[in-house]
Amino acid sequence: MFLPHIGLSELEDECLSKILPKVVTMFDSMVKEILDQVGGLSSQNTELCSLLRNILQVLLLLYALSTCVRHVGTFEEVPDLVTIRSLPACILKILRETFQHCKDSEVVYCGRLSLVADLLQGLFKEAYTLQKGLLELLDRISLDMIHSLLDICSIISNLDIALHANTWKFLIKQSLKYQSLVEEHLHHSDICNSMCDNLLASFHNCVELSEQIKHGGLTEYKLFQKSAKMCRFFANTLVHYIKEFKFFLAKYCRCFHQLYLKIISKFSPSLCAPTLPSALSEELNAAALVPMEALLLQLLPFRPFADVVLQPDLPEHELPQCLLLVNALGQLSSQTEEVLQLWYSGSQFSEETPRLPLYQALFTSFRRCSTERQVPVLLPGLMMKGQAQIKVTLHRHICVQLCASVAALPPVYFPVLERCLADAVLQADTQTALLATDMWCFTARYGTAELCLHHVCLIAQLVKACTTECYQSFHLGLLLRRMVFLMTPNHQMELVARFPPSEVENLPVWRHVLLRALSQDARYRVETDIIGLTQKALTDWQNGGCKLGQVHKVVRRSSDIVVGCAEPQLLLAALEFLSSLGKIFVPPDSQNQILPRLSSLFGVLLSDRSWLLHQHALEAFSHFAEITNHEEVISQSLCDEGTKTKVVNYLSKVRRANILYISPAIIPPSQPCPKRARQETSAEEEYSRYIQTAESALKALQALSAPPPQWLGSRLKELQSIITNISTTRHTT
Repeated sequence: MFLPHIGLSELEDECLSKILPKVVTMFDSMVKEILDQVGGLSSQNTELCSLLRNILQVLLLLYALSTCVRHVGTFEEVPDLVTIRSLPACILKILRETFQHCKDSEVVYCGRLSLVADLLQGLFKEAYTLQKGLLELLDRISLDMIHSLLDICSIISNLDIALHANTWKFLIKQSLKYQSLVEEHLHHSDICNSMCDNLLASFHNCVELSEQIKHGGLTEYKLFQKSAKMCRFFANTLVHYIKEFKFFLAKYCRCFHQLYLKIISKFSPSLCAPTLPSALSEELNAAALVPMEALLLQLLPFRPFADVVLQPDLPEHELPQCLLLVNALGQLSSQTEEVLQLWYSGSQFSEETPRLPLYQALFTSFRRCSTERQVPVLLPGLMMKGQAQIKVTLHRHICVQLCASVAALPPVYFPVLERCLADAVLQADTQTALLATDMWCFTARYGTAELCLHHVCLIAQLVKACTTECYQSFHLGLLLRRMVFLMTPNHQMELVARFPPSEVENLPVWRHVLLRALSQDARYRVETDIIGLTQKALTDWQNGGCKLGQVHKVVRRSSDIVVGCAEPQLLLAALEFLSSLGKIFVPPDSQNQILPRLSSLFGVLLSDRSWLLHQHALEAFSHFAEITNHEEVISQSLCDEGTKTKVVNYLSKVRRANILYISPAIIPPSQPCPKRARQETSAEEEYSRYIQTAESALKALQALSAPPPQWLGSRLKELQSIITNISTTRHTT
């Protein structure tokens, strides 16, 4: 009644500062009285029930505070916060206590809530009205109460969705309105953590409700829509807050990174994503996933965020991390040069936070997604003109994005790209090496012919430096085989000139190259050089004194021919040679070098698709198997089940059995020819072989031109004594 008679300048000193603190004290004492007395509340204890209801009715004096707030808002001049400093502070305290009491009412009143439910409902409505009026008033004046509002937000989060959202809207609005005044004093940690927690809570609530909707009805769907709306609100609010206060949020980038990963992990193709109806999935996607792309776009230029995302060791959320990197890669094309350097180059100095180049981080993340690659998970492919969108594997999805980024990559970052590709090809995981190979081939096609030649020569040098059996040799060989197809004819001839096939040390390079990839001139040169080298090895073997010592060399040359040549005449010659090796006994000290190569050669030739070559391979293998002493070659050649079946069928004369089945009256039944018994080496052959070995060794000794050592004479006398002894003993026998 007396407020209209007090001016604005006197309102604080004459009224508010004297009355409101007492109101707060009285309000606190009444709430405390309720907490002390509520334990004995029951429907039988009418006296206590009446007391508590009277106290709650007194608490409804909140409407008087609402009247006070409305009166202050009627002044034409905008009041300064100093002139009404007691009003917001006291009302915020009362609101916090009121909302907390309403929130805890089920616990405080236990099973007796129905006795006071009507008064509590009225109390909540009055508090709601009071807060709304206070926010409208504070919107007109400078603000120093944001953190008190944040406390209220944490209390009312589960009470009323609209109240919660409106409070947050006002909090952010005031923070932005007076940004220059409050940005250094805001508790950014509390605000960011609270927004992230509220966003995740709303999102998880949406996910749970979406699963319940399958078995529920309209009520669950309405709750889902409200939760989705809150999820979208908090996501968009967080994006806006980051945009305005980015430079004060460096410490919270790890929180933003984890938020992104946790949300994206609940969407397809993540293995832990729930299966939802398409309509709900689209709503949830619009509420959470779309704002996450906007969040990523805001954080891309922020160095602390790049340091977190590109750190070397991130053991959790393998697939979400991989998809995050792919999305970042797709958004970099519109960024400034400074942002490109931040993501593409990695950390440059030791004092920086360790940060991988984006391409290396992506290959590393893809390698860790072993489970998703094995399943495999599927992602939406690119829309093609006239074709429906299809699902593609993770490999293809990432490969398309990588190749698109290469097309837009500034030349200054190509050295970094080349290092990342080389590292990915040389690591142990074959699927990651295949991804790098696909990207490398696109780079060669997209770049200049000279760049392709440079890369092929580099790869060839690496192939020469690798041992034959290591995985690096396999990965590099696959890359080299594909890259040669992309070279111009002149550059192929230059490759032949730099790595002449006529030189033995270059054969590891050419064993990976397909002849059909070469131009006519380059192919003729390669065939001529390899045939000449093989012919020389055969001639040396025939002319040498110890033929068995040259078998390994000839088998190795044959292996190079079989892998790199498609000429039937050469392959048939190789088969004839392999067939003839069955009668040769390989000493134990040479078996580790020769026998595995024989098995490998037979395995390749037996799996050839040409029916003529396949038939000759079966004949050669069966002949070898009948006469060889090294049966381990047979089993090792038949590691492939398909090849093994074909060989067994051939040896069992399946074709003849089929003819007998069709025309039993024409051809009398018979059993397939049994395998001939293994032939033991006769004594005469053993004598001949050892004499030939001794004779060859003595001839080689005789051909030496260097001065003989002093001990040679005594050793020759010992040999002469052994020869005399053998001759005498055998003659006597």
